[in-house]
Amino acid sequence: MTNIVTIIGSINVDRTLHVEDFPKPGETIEMTDYTRAGGGKGANQAIAAVRAGCITNFIGAVGTDHEAKFMLQEMRQNNINTSGITKVDYELTGQAYILLHEAGENAIIVNAGANAQLSPRLVEVNRGLIEKANFVIGQSETPEKSTIVAFKIAKENNTVTLLNPAPATKLSDEILGLTNIIVLNEAEAEKITGIKAVDNKAAKDIGVYFHDKGVDIAIITLGHRGSYVSTPTRDYVVPPVEVEEVDPTGAGDAYIGGLVSILKPDLTNLDEALNFASHASALAVKKLGAFPSIPTKDEIIASL
Repeated sequence: MTNIVTIIGSINVDRTLHVEDFPKPGETIEMTDYTRAGGGKGANQAIAAVRAGCITNFIGAVGTDHEAKFMLQEMRQNNINTSGITKVDYELTGQAYILLHEAGENAIIVNAGANAQLSPRLVEVNRGLIEKANFVIGQSETPEKSTIVAFKIAKENNTVTLLNPAPATKLSDEILGLTNIIVLNEAEAEKITGIKAVDNKAAKDIGVYFHDKGVDIAIITLGHRGSYVSTPTRDYVVPPVEVEEVDPTGAGDAYIGGLVSILKPDLTNLDEALNFASHASALAVKKLGAFPSIPTKDEIIASL
């Protein structure tokens, strides 16, 4: 079975400034290289899902600038259905400026642009893309109120909802109550719950926090420590896949795309899907950029 995935999310152009070290306040430094590529949490996850084998639809917004043309072309070339993407007048397409340290760490500044104009109405007019999906994915780079509308439509149609609250922000009880699966890293988990995932006990407490809010499955990605998974019946650690890290941009998005490509809508093969997702994420950190680094299904299978 091929999963159908609909993503409610952001579309950005990523501009990466390669530096030997991050600048200190007031300091001017030179970059060693510059790269430009498609990005945005939503767009990255759409690319990841389609490359991992999903039929992928997108609901989002771009401006009417040259960057909009670039991003729509990038997404269509990757076989993403862009019929749910609206062009917003007098807005710039989303932008992300990434400082990439030579050691592999990054710092990101985002201008939401048209992403902030993704309204509940634009979601509602594209409800058909949600109704026919097996999974609906949302993030925090577009308005929460629009994601809530999408998740409500999903619930009406017994569609699995997955929330990736990145960047970390305060989440309403309403959206958590509509979420089947939440995937977030340890920094995001700490900012949302106030609990730092220093060990398995703390990670379990994070899982309990989300279960109490109505979330079925909480997945905390822990970088080199793998990931911690909390379900209503068990908690466990998925070991990491060891690779040499070049650029972490897009790794979490590759994880989510890999997860939904294998996961059955009844969630009965969660362990298999988590392992597949871990390999997808590991492959992504081996290359520069977001879109360029996201692996294909064949590459993930070869890694397995």
